[in-house]
Amino acid sequence: MTTAPISTLAAGEVRTHDRLFIGGRWIQPHGGARIEVVSPNTEEILGTVPDGSLADVDAAVAAARAAFDNSSVWSGLEPAVRAGHLRRFADEIDVRKDELAGLVSAQNGMPIAVAGQLEAVYPSTLLRYYADLIENQAEDVRQGMFGGLVEVRRDPIGVVGAIVPWNFPQTLAAFKFAPALAAGCTLVIKPSPETVLDSFVLAEAAEAAGLPAGVINIVPGGREAGAHLVAHPGVDKVAFTGSTPAGIAIAETCGRLLRPVTLELGGKSATIVLDDAELDLATIGNELFVATLANNGQTCFLGTRVLAPRARYGEVVDVLTAFAESMAIGDSRDPGTQIGPMATARHRERVEGYIAAGRSEGGRITTGGGRPADQDRGWFVQPTVFADVDNKVTIAREEIFGPVLSVIAYDGDDDAVAIANDSDFGLGGTVWSSDPDRARAVASRVKTGTIGINRYIPDPIAPFGGIKQSGMGRELGPEGLAAYQNIKSIYR
Repeated sequence: MTTAPISTLAAGEVRTHDRLFIGGRWIQPHGGARIEVVSPNTEEILGTVPDGSLADVDAAVAAARAAFDNSSVWSGLEPAVRAGHLRRFADEIDVRKDELAGLVSAQNGMPIAVAGQLEAVYPSTLLRYYADLIENQAEDVRQGMFGGLVEVRRDPIGVVGAIVPWNFPQTLAAFKFAPALAAGCTLVIKPSPETVLDSFVLAEAAEAAGLPAGVINIVPGGREAGAHLVAHPGVDKVAFTGSTPAGIAIAETCGRLLRPVTLELGGKSATIVLDDAELDLATIGNELFVATLANNGQTCFLGTRVLAPRARYGEVVDVLTAFAESMAIGDSRDPGTQIGPMATARHRERVEGYIAAGRSEGGRITTGGGRPADQDRGWFVQPTVFADVDNKVTIAREEIFGPVLSVIAYDGDDDAVAIANDSDFGLGGTVWSSDPDRARAVASRVKTGTIGINRYIPDPIAPFGGIKQSGMGRELGPEGLAAYQNIKSIYR
Protein backbone atom coordinates (compact mmCIF):
# COMPACT_ATOMS: atom_id res chain seq x y z
CA MET A 1 0.00 0.00 0.00
CA THR A 2 1.21 3.49 -0.75
CA THR A 3 1.69 5.91 2.11
CA ALA A 4 0.81 9.16 0.36
CA PRO A 5 -2.95 9.70 0.21
CA ILE A 6 -4.30 11.14 -3.01
CA SER A 7 -7.09 13.69 -2.81
CA THR A 8 -8.28 16.88 -4.40
CA LEU A 9 -8.30 18.42 -0.91
CA ALA A 10 -4.88 19.55 0.21
CA ALA A 11 -3.83 18.64 3.74
CA GLY A 12 -5.68 20.90 6.14
CA GLU A 13 -7.75 22.50 3.37
CA VAL A 14 -11.32 23.42 4.29
CA ARG A 15 -13.63 24.08 1.35
CA THR A 16 -16.22 26.76 1.95
CA HIS A 17 -19.21 27.51 -0.26
CA ASP A 18 -21.52 30.40 0.50
CA ARG A 19 -24.02 30.32 -2.38
CA LEU A 20 -26.46 27.85 -3.89
CA PHE A 21 -26.90 26.95 -7.56
CA ILE A 22 -30.53 27.82 -8.30
CA GLY A 23 -32.03 29.09 -11.54
CA GLY A 24 -28.70 28.95 -13.36
CA ARG A 25 -27.08 31.39 -10.92
CA TRP A 26 -25.15 31.25 -7.67
CA ILE A 27 -27.48 32.92 -5.20
CA GLN A 28 -27.37 33.83 -1.53
CA PRO A 29 -29.26 31.28 0.60
CA HIS A 30 -32.29 32.47 2.54
CA GLY A 31 -31.00 31.24 5.90
CA GLY A 32 -27.71 31.26 7.73
CA ALA A 33 -27.49 27.62 8.79
CA ARG A 34 -24.46 25.65 7.65
CA ILE A 35 -23.62 22.00 6.94
CA GLU A 36 -20.22 20.96 8.26
CA VAL A 37 -18.53 18.04 6.48
CA VAL A 38 -16.20 15.96 8.66
CA SER A 39 -13.57 13.57 7.30
CA PRO A 40 -14.26 9.91 8.17
CA ASN A 41 -10.51 9.29 7.80
CA THR A 42 -9.16 11.97 10.13
CA GLU A 43 -12.24 13.37 11.92
CA GLU A 44 -11.17 16.84 10.76
CA ILE A 45 -13.42 19.38 9.07
CA LEU A 46 -13.30 19.16 5.27
CA GLY A 47 -15.68 21.96 4.39
CA THR A 48 -18.86 23.88 5.06
CA VAL A 49 -21.77 24.78 2.80
CA PRO A 50 -25.18 26.42 3.24
CA ASP A 51 -27.84 24.22 4.81
CA GLY A 52 -30.74 24.70 2.43
CA SER A 53 -33.87 26.11 4.04
CA LEU A 54 -37.48 25.55 3.04
CA ALA A 55 -37.36 28.91 1.27
CA ASP A 56 -34.35 27.71 -0.74
CA VAL A 57 -36.28 24.60 -1.76
CA ASP A 58 -39.19 26.84 -2.78
CA ALA A 59 -36.88 28.97 -4.91
CA ALA A 60 -35.34 25.92 -6.56
CA VAL A 61 -38.73 24.40 -7.37
CA ALA A 62 -39.93 27.72 -8.77
CA ALA A 63 -36.85 27.89 -11.02
CA ALA A 64 -37.33 24.32 -12.21
CA ARG A 65 -41.04 24.96 -12.76
CA ALA A 66 -40.40 28.06 -14.84
CA ALA A 67 -37.79 26.25 -16.94
CA PHE A 68 -40.12 23.34 -17.56
CA ASP A 69 -43.28 25.31 -18.28
CA ASN A 70 -41.52 27.41 -20.91
CA SER A 71 -41.21 24.65 -23.49
CA SER A 72 -38.66 26.61 -25.50
CA VAL A 73 -36.18 26.32 -22.60
CA TRP A 74 -35.99 22.55 -22.25
CA SER A 75 -39.10 20.36 -22.30
CA GLY A 76 -40.05 21.25 -25.85
CA LEU A 77 -36.60 21.03 -27.41
CA GLU A 78 -36.05 18.47 -30.11
CA PRO A 79 -34.42 15.28 -28.75
CA ALA A 80 -31.26 15.92 -30.78
CA VAL A 81 -30.90 19.36 -29.20
CA ARG A 82 -31.32 17.99 -25.67
CA ALA A 83 -28.88 15.21 -26.53
CA GLY A 84 -26.30 17.81 -27.48
CA HIS A 85 -26.73 19.49 -24.10
CA LEU A 86 -26.35 16.16 -22.34
CA ARG A 87 -23.12 15.39 -24.16
CA ARG A 88 -21.66 18.81 -23.31
CA PHE A 89 -22.65 18.23 -19.69
CA ALA A 90 -20.89 14.85 -19.83
CA ASP A 91 -17.78 16.50 -21.23
CA GLU A 92 -17.69 19.03 -18.39
CA ILE A 93 -18.16 16.29 -15.82
CA ASP A 94 -15.27 14.38 -17.38
CA VAL A 95 -13.07 17.45 -17.00
CA ARG A 96 -13.83 17.31 -13.26
CA LYS A 97 -14.03 13.54 -12.78
CA ASP A 98 -10.87 13.20 -10.70
CA GLU A 99 -11.95 16.07 -8.49
CA LEU A 100 -15.38 14.51 -8.03
CA ALA A 101 -13.92 11.10 -7.17
CA GLY A 102 -11.46 12.63 -4.73
CA LEU A 103 -14.13 14.65 -2.95
CA VAL A 104 -16.46 11.70 -2.63
CA SER A 105 -13.67 9.52 -1.25
CA ALA A 106 -12.66 12.19 1.24
CA GLN A 107 -16.23 12.71 2.46
CA ASN A 108 -17.74 9.24 2.79
CA GLY A 109 -14.73 6.93 3.07
CA MET A 110 -15.16 5.26 -0.33
CA PRO A 111 -11.78 3.87 -1.41
CA ILE A 112 -10.40 6.15 -4.11
CA ALA A 113 -9.86 3.13 -6.36
CA VAL A 114 -13.61 2.47 -6.23
CA ALA A 115 -14.51 6.14 -6.62
CA GLY A 116 -12.27 6.40 -9.67
CA GLN A 117 -14.07 3.48 -11.33
CA LEU A 118 -17.64 4.49 -10.44
CA GLU A 119 -18.13 8.05 -9.23
CA ALA A 120 -15.74 9.40 -11.87
CA VAL A 121 -17.24 7.39 -14.73
CA TYR A 122 -20.92 6.61 -14.28
CA PRO A 123 -22.39 10.15 -14.56
CA SER A 124 -20.93 10.98 -17.97
CA THR A 125 -21.52 7.43 -19.20
CA LEU A 126 -25.21 7.69 -18.35
CA LEU A 127 -25.59 11.13 -19.92
CA ARG A 128 -24.14 9.85 -23.19
CA TYR A 129 -26.21 6.66 -23.04
CA TYR A 130 -29.47 8.57 -22.65
CA ALA A 131 -28.43 11.12 -25.27
CA ASP A 132 -28.04 8.26 -27.74
CA LEU A 133 -31.30 6.69 -26.60
CA ILE A 134 -33.50 9.74 -27.18
CA GLU A 135 -31.89 10.47 -30.54
CA ASN A 136 -32.74 6.99 -31.75
CA GLN A 137 -36.26 6.58 -30.39
CA ALA A 138 -38.62 5.90 -33.28
CA GLU A 139 -42.08 7.38 -33.57
CA ASP A 140 -44.65 4.97 -32.09
CA VAL A 141 -47.67 4.77 -34.39
CA ARG A 142 -49.86 1.67 -34.29
CA GLN A 143 -52.63 0.36 -36.51
CA GLY A 144 -55.85 0.62 -34.51
CA MET A 145 -58.03 -2.46 -34.09
CA PHE A 146 -61.13 -0.33 -34.75
CA GLY A 147 -59.70 1.52 -37.71
CA GLY A 148 -57.43 4.53 -37.91
CA LEU A 149 -54.06 4.90 -36.27
CA VAL A 150 -52.94 5.32 -32.67
CA GLU A 151 -49.99 7.61 -31.94
CA VAL A 152 -48.34 6.92 -28.59
CA ARG A 153 -46.48 9.97 -27.29
CA ARG A 154 -43.99 10.00 -24.45
CA ASP A 155 -43.94 13.44 -22.90
CA PRO A 156 -41.72 14.68 -20.03
CA ILE A 157 -43.35 14.21 -16.66
CA GLY A 158 -42.37 17.65 -15.31
CA VAL A 159 -40.37 18.88 -12.32
CA VAL A 160 -38.46 16.13 -10.52
CA GLY A 161 -37.44 16.17 -6.88
CA ALA A 162 -34.32 13.98 -6.70
CA ILE A 163 -33.06 12.97 -3.26
CA VAL A 164 -29.58 11.44 -3.32
CA PRO A 165 -27.84 9.36 -0.60
CA TRP A 166 -24.28 9.67 0.68
CA ASN A 167 -22.88 6.28 -0.32
CA PHE A 168 -22.60 6.84 -4.12
CA PRO A 169 -23.59 10.50 -4.41
CA GLN A 170 -22.49 11.16 -7.98
CA THR A 171 -23.50 7.81 -9.45
CA LEU A 172 -26.92 7.78 -7.83
CA ALA A 173 -27.56 11.42 -8.69
CA ALA A 174 -26.83 10.53 -12.33
CA PHE A 175 -29.25 7.59 -12.11
CA LYS A 176 -31.85 10.34 -11.77
CA PHE A 177 -30.71 13.42 -13.62
CA ALA A 178 -29.46 11.67 -16.78
CA PRO A 179 -32.79 10.05 -17.78
CA ALA A 180 -34.82 12.94 -16.39
CA LEU A 181 -32.93 15.50 -18.48
CA ALA A 182 -33.13 13.24 -21.53
CA ALA A 183 -36.90 12.99 -21.13
CA GLY A 184 -37.20 16.79 -20.98
CA CYS A 185 -37.72 17.16 -17.23
CA THR A 186 -36.15 19.71 -14.94
CA LEU A 187 -34.78 18.89 -11.49
CA VAL A 188 -34.21 19.97 -7.95
CA ILE A 189 -31.46 17.76 -6.53
CA LYS A 190 -31.04 17.43 -2.76
CA PRO A 191 -27.71 15.81 -1.87
CA SER A 192 -27.16 14.20 1.50
CA PRO A 193 -25.53 16.37 4.21
CA GLU A 194 -22.67 13.87 4.46
CA THR A 195 -21.60 14.40 0.84
CA VAL A 196 -22.26 17.94 -0.32
CA LEU A 197 -18.89 19.24 -1.50
CA ASP A 198 -19.00 17.19 -4.70
CA SER A 199 -22.48 18.54 -5.52
CA PHE A 200 -21.02 22.02 -5.96
CA VAL A 201 -18.58 20.65 -8.53
CA LEU A 202 -21.51 19.04 -10.34
CA ALA A 203 -23.24 22.42 -10.38
CA GLU A 204 -20.10 24.01 -11.83
CA ALA A 205 -20.13 21.39 -14.59
CA ALA A 206 -23.79 22.14 -15.38
CA GLU A 207 -23.02 25.85 -15.53
CA ALA A 208 -19.96 25.36 -17.73
CA ALA A 209 -21.96 23.10 -20.06
CA GLY A 210 -24.44 25.89 -20.65
CA LEU A 211 -27.49 24.02 -19.41
CA PRO A 212 -30.42 26.46 -19.54
CA ALA A 213 -31.22 28.28 -16.31
CA GLY A 214 -33.41 26.30 -13.95
CA VAL A 215 -32.94 22.93 -15.62
CA ILE A 216 -30.78 21.70 -12.72
CA ASN A 217 -30.97 23.21 -9.25
CA ILE A 218 -29.07 21.88 -6.22
CA VAL A 219 -30.09 22.45 -2.60
CA PRO A 220 -28.10 20.64 0.11
CA GLY A 221 -30.13 19.90 3.20
CA GLY A 222 -31.36 17.45 5.77
CA ARG A 223 -34.61 15.59 6.34
CA GLU A 224 -36.77 18.68 6.70
CA ALA A 225 -35.68 20.04 3.33
CA GLY A 226 -36.17 16.61 1.78
CA ALA A 227 -39.68 16.25 3.18
CA HIS A 228 -40.57 19.72 1.94
CA LEU A 229 -39.33 18.87 -1.54
CA VAL A 230 -41.28 15.58 -1.63
CA ALA A 231 -44.56 17.27 -0.70
CA HIS A 232 -44.02 20.47 -2.69
CA PRO A 233 -46.98 21.34 -4.93
CA GLY A 234 -44.61 22.35 -7.73
CA VAL A 235 -43.04 18.89 -7.98
CA ASP A 236 -44.45 16.32 -10.42
CA LYS A 237 -42.28 13.29 -9.67
CA VAL A 238 -39.98 12.14 -6.85
CA ALA A 239 -36.92 9.93 -7.22
CA PHE A 240 -35.33 8.71 -3.99
CA THR A 241 -32.48 6.42 -3.03
CA GLY A 242 -32.02 5.71 0.65
CA SER A 243 -33.25 3.72 3.61
CA THR A 244 -36.44 1.71 3.62
CA PRO A 245 -38.04 3.64 6.53
CA ALA A 246 -37.43 6.95 4.73
CA GLY A 247 -38.73 5.45 1.50
CA ILE A 248 -41.94 4.32 3.20
CA ALA A 249 -42.53 7.86 4.49
CA ILE A 250 -41.93 9.28 1.01
CA ALA A 251 -44.25 6.69 -0.55
CA GLU A 252 -46.99 7.65 1.90
CA THR A 253 -46.69 11.31 0.93
CA CYS A 254 -46.59 10.59 -2.79
CA GLY A 255 -49.50 8.17 -2.51
CA ARG A 256 -51.64 10.80 -0.83
CA LEU A 257 -50.74 13.27 -3.59
CA LEU A 258 -51.04 10.68 -6.39
CA ARG A 259 -47.50 11.68 -7.32
CA PRO A 260 -45.26 9.26 -9.24
CA VAL A 261 -42.27 8.07 -7.25
CA THR A 262 -39.26 5.84 -7.84
CA LEU A 263 -37.81 4.30 -4.69
CA GLU A 264 -34.49 2.44 -4.52
CA LEU A 265 -34.23 1.32 -0.92
CA GLY A 266 -32.40 -1.14 1.29
CA GLY A 267 -31.23 -4.65 0.62
CA LYS A 268 -30.18 -7.87 2.29
CA SER A 269 -29.18 -9.84 -0.76
CA ALA A 270 -28.04 -13.43 -0.90
CA THR A 271 -24.72 -14.68 -2.25
CA ILE A 272 -25.59 -18.27 -3.17
CA VAL A 273 -22.53 -20.52 -3.42
CA LEU A 274 -23.52 -23.72 -5.21
CA ASP A 275 -21.72 -26.97 -4.44
CA ASP A 276 -19.77 -26.84 -7.72
CA ALA A 277 -18.56 -23.24 -7.30
CA GLU A 278 -14.97 -22.19 -7.93
CA LEU A 279 -13.58 -20.84 -4.64
CA ASP A 280 -10.06 -19.86 -5.63
CA LEU A 281 -9.68 -16.26 -4.47
CA ALA A 282 -7.03 -15.65 -7.11
CA THR A 283 -9.76 -16.28 -9.68
CA ILE A 284 -12.90 -14.85 -8.08
CA GLY A 285 -11.52 -12.39 -5.52
CA ASN A 286 -12.22 -9.18 -7.43
CA GLU A 287 -15.75 -10.20 -8.43
CA LEU A 288 -16.45 -11.43 -4.90
CA PHE A 289 -15.30 -8.09 -3.50
CA VAL A 290 -17.69 -6.14 -5.75
CA ALA A 291 -20.57 -8.44 -4.82
CA THR A 292 -20.05 -8.49 -1.04
CA LEU A 293 -17.79 -5.74 0.36
CA ALA A 294 -17.61 -2.91 -2.19
CA ASN A 295 -17.46 0.60 -0.73
CA ASN A 296 -16.75 -0.74 2.76
CA GLY A 297 -20.03 -2.65 2.73
CA GLN A 298 -21.92 0.62 2.32
CA THR A 299 -23.72 -0.52 -0.83
CA CYS A 300 -27.40 -1.41 -1.04
CA PHE A 301 -27.18 -4.42 -3.36
CA LEU A 302 -24.39 -6.34 -1.60
CA GLY A 303 -24.89 -10.05 -0.95
CA THR A 304 -24.02 -10.02 2.75
CA ARG A 305 -25.97 -13.24 3.40
CA VAL A 306 -23.63 -15.92 2.04
CA LEU A 307 -25.48 -19.20 1.55
CA ALA A 308 -23.09 -22.16 1.61
CA PRO A 309 -23.81 -25.84 0.85
CA ARG A 310 -23.55 -27.80 4.08
CA ALA A 311 -21.02 -30.22 2.57
CA ARG A 312 -18.67 -27.31 1.82
CA TYR A 313 -19.64 -25.02 4.69
CA GLY A 314 -16.29 -25.07 6.46
CA GLU A 315 -14.47 -24.45 3.18
CA VAL A 316 -16.67 -21.46 2.34
CA VAL A 317 -16.18 -20.01 5.82
CA ASP A 318 -12.40 -20.43 5.53
CA VAL A 319 -12.34 -18.80 2.08
CA LEU A 320 -14.42 -15.82 3.23
CA THR A 321 -12.32 -15.46 6.36
CA ALA A 322 -9.11 -15.37 4.32
CA PHE A 323 -10.81 -13.00 1.87
CA ALA A 324 -11.80 -10.56 4.62
CA GLU A 325 -8.39 -10.76 6.26
CA SER A 326 -6.70 -9.94 2.96
CA MET A 327 -8.44 -6.59 2.68
CA ALA A 328 -6.13 -3.58 2.98
CA ILE A 329 -7.71 -1.22 5.52
CA GLY A 330 -6.73 2.42 5.54
CA ASP A 331 -7.29 6.02 4.53
CA SER A 332 -9.86 6.02 1.74
CA ARG A 333 -7.75 8.44 -0.30
CA ASP A 334 -4.86 5.97 -0.51
CA PRO A 335 -4.94 4.11 -3.86
CA GLY A 336 -4.02 0.87 -2.09
CA THR A 337 -6.95 0.92 0.31
CA GLN A 338 -9.69 -1.64 -0.20
CA ILE A 339 -11.68 -0.98 2.98
CA GLY A 340 -11.98 2.59 4.21
CA PRO A 341 -13.86 4.02 7.17
CA MET A 342 -17.58 4.18 7.76
CA ALA A 343 -19.07 7.44 6.53
CA THR A 344 -19.89 8.87 9.96
CA ALA A 345 -19.25 8.15 13.62
CA ARG A 346 -22.96 7.47 14.09
CA HIS A 347 -22.93 4.94 11.29
CA ARG A 348 -19.94 3.14 12.77
CA GLU A 349 -21.90 2.84 16.02
CA ARG A 350 -24.77 1.32 14.06
CA VAL A 351 -22.50 -1.27 12.42
CA GLU A 352 -20.85 -2.10 15.74
CA GLY A 353 -24.30 -2.53 17.26
CA TYR A 354 -25.11 -5.18 14.67
CA ILE A 355 -21.81 -6.97 15.34
CA ALA A 356 -22.71 -7.04 19.04
CA ALA A 357 -26.16 -8.40 18.16
CA GLY A 358 -24.57 -11.14 16.05
CA ARG A 359 -22.41 -12.18 18.99
CA SER A 360 -25.30 -12.14 21.47
CA GLU A 361 -27.40 -14.34 19.19
CA GLY A 362 -24.76 -17.04 19.04
CA GLY A 363 -22.79 -16.14 15.92
CA ARG A 364 -19.13 -17.14 15.77
CA ILE A 365 -16.80 -14.44 14.49
CA THR A 366 -14.04 -15.95 12.39
CA THR A 367 -12.30 -12.65 11.69
CA GLY A 368 -12.80 -8.99 12.50
CA GLY A 369 -15.44 -7.88 14.96
CA GLY A 370 -13.70 -4.72 16.14
CA ARG A 371 -11.74 -1.67 15.11
CA PRO A 372 -8.35 -1.93 13.36
CA ALA A 373 -5.57 -1.63 15.92
CA ASP A 374 -3.39 0.44 13.59
CA GLN A 375 -6.02 3.14 12.98
CA ASP A 376 -5.93 5.60 15.87
CA ARG A 377 -8.42 7.99 14.29
CA GLY A 378 -11.22 7.76 11.77
CA TRP A 379 -14.38 5.65 11.83
CA PHE A 380 -13.02 2.25 10.87
CA VAL A 381 -14.53 -1.21 11.32
CA GLN A 382 -12.73 -4.44 10.52
CA PRO A 383 -14.25 -6.64 7.82
CA THR A 384 -16.15 -9.22 9.86
CA VAL A 385 -17.34 -12.75 9.06
CA PHE A 386 -19.96 -14.58 11.12
CA ALA A 387 -20.28 -18.36 10.98
CA ASP A 388 -22.75 -20.74 12.66
CA VAL A 389 -25.75 -18.48 12.09
CA ASP A 390 -29.09 -19.16 10.44
CA ASN A 391 -31.43 -16.95 8.45
CA LYS A 392 -33.44 -15.95 11.54
CA VAL A 393 -30.81 -13.93 13.40
CA THR A 394 -30.83 -10.14 13.30
CA ILE A 395 -27.69 -9.82 11.19
CA ALA A 396 -29.32 -12.00 8.53
CA ARG A 397 -32.61 -10.11 8.55
CA GLU A 398 -31.66 -6.44 8.71
CA GLU A 399 -29.48 -4.28 6.49
CA ILE A 400 -26.22 -3.52 8.28
CA PHE A 401 -24.59 -1.35 5.60
CA GLY A 402 -21.09 -2.23 6.68
CA PRO A 403 -18.38 -4.86 6.05
CA VAL A 404 -20.15 -7.71 7.83
CA LEU A 405 -20.88 -11.09 6.19
CA SER A 406 -23.03 -13.91 7.60
CA VAL A 407 -22.46 -17.47 6.35
CA ILE A 408 -25.62 -19.61 6.39
CA ALA A 409 -25.71 -23.34 5.61
CA TYR A 410 -28.25 -24.90 3.24
CA ASP A 411 -29.17 -28.36 1.95
CA GLY A 412 -29.69 -28.50 -1.80
CA ASP A 413 -30.62 -25.91 -4.40
CA ASP A 414 -34.28 -25.74 -3.36
CA ASP A 415 -33.29 -24.93 0.21
CA ALA A 416 -30.86 -22.27 -0.98
CA VAL A 417 -33.59 -20.59 -3.01
CA ALA A 418 -36.03 -20.79 -0.10
CA ILE A 419 -33.52 -19.15 2.27
CA ALA A 420 -32.63 -16.47 -0.28
CA ASN A 421 -36.33 -15.64 -0.71
CA ASP A 422 -36.98 -15.62 3.04
CA SER A 423 -36.26 -11.90 3.33
CA ASP A 424 -38.17 -8.65 3.53
CA PHE A 425 -35.85 -7.32 0.81
CA GLY A 426 -35.27 -8.09 -2.85
CA LEU A 427 -32.69 -5.88 -4.54
CA GLY A 428 -29.59 -7.81 -5.61
CA GLY A 429 -27.88 -11.16 -5.26
CA THR A 430 -25.45 -13.53 -6.94
CA VAL A 431 -25.18 -17.21 -7.76
CA TRP A 432 -21.73 -18.81 -7.91
CA SER A 433 -21.30 -21.98 -9.92
CA SER A 434 -19.10 -23.58 -12.56
CA ASP A 435 -22.26 -24.54 -14.47
CA PRO A 436 -23.81 -21.42 -16.10
CA ASP A 437 -27.09 -23.17 -16.93
CA ARG A 438 -27.57 -24.42 -13.40
CA ALA A 439 -26.68 -21.00 -11.99
CA ARG A 440 -29.18 -19.33 -14.31
CA ALA A 441 -31.90 -21.76 -13.25
CA VAL A 442 -31.27 -20.93 -9.60
CA ALA A 443 -31.03 -17.20 -10.30
CA SER A 444 -34.37 -17.22 -12.11
CA ARG A 445 -36.08 -18.51 -8.94
CA VAL A 446 -34.71 -15.89 -6.57
CA LYS A 447 -37.25 -13.15 -5.84
CA THR A 448 -35.22 -10.03 -6.46
CA GLY A 449 -34.96 -7.11 -8.84
CA THR A 450 -31.44 -7.91 -10.03
CA ILE A 451 -29.07 -10.85 -9.73
CA GLY A 452 -25.68 -11.80 -11.13
CA ILE A 453 -23.97 -15.05 -12.05
CA ASN A 454 -20.37 -15.25 -10.82
CA ARG A 455 -20.28 -11.44 -10.79
CA TYR A 456 -22.45 -8.42 -10.08
CA ILE A 457 -22.30 -4.93 -11.50
CA PRO A 458 -25.28 -2.74 -12.46
CA ASP A 459 -25.09 -2.17 -16.21
CA PRO A 460 -26.38 1.13 -17.66
CA ILE A 461 -28.54 -0.67 -20.22
CA ALA A 462 -30.32 -2.88 -17.66
CA PRO A 463 -33.20 -1.81 -15.40
CA PHE A 464 -32.06 -1.58 -11.77
CA GLY A 465 -34.28 -1.64 -8.71
CA GLY A 466 -35.91 -3.83 -6.12
CA ILE A 467 -39.07 -5.54 -4.96
CA LYS A 468 -40.64 -5.90 -1.52
CA GLN A 469 -39.01 -3.48 0.94
CA SER A 470 -36.19 -2.77 -1.51
CA GLY A 471 -38.39 -0.30 -3.35
CA MET A 472 -40.43 0.14 -6.48
CA GLY A 473 -39.80 1.42 -9.96
CA ARG A 474 -36.65 1.06 -12.01
CA GLU A 475 -33.63 3.15 -12.88
CA LEU A 476 -31.20 2.67 -15.80
CA GLY A 477 -31.95 1.24 -19.21
CA PRO A 478 -34.87 2.37 -21.37
CA GLU A 479 -37.07 1.67 -18.34
CA GLY A 480 -35.23 4.40 -16.46
CA LEU A 481 -36.14 6.90 -19.18
CA ALA A 482 -39.77 5.76 -19.19
CA ALA A 483 -39.98 6.56 -15.47
CA TYR A 484 -39.73 10.27 -16.37
CA GLN A 485 -42.30 10.23 -19.14
CA ASN A 486 -46.08 10.49 -19.31
CA ILE A 487 -47.68 8.33 -21.97
CA LYS A 488 -50.41 9.86 -24.12
CA SER A 489 -52.44 8.06 -26.80
CA ILE A 490 -53.67 10.11 -29.76
CA TYR A 491 -56.37 8.37 -31.79
CA ARG A 492 -55.98 9.38 -35.44
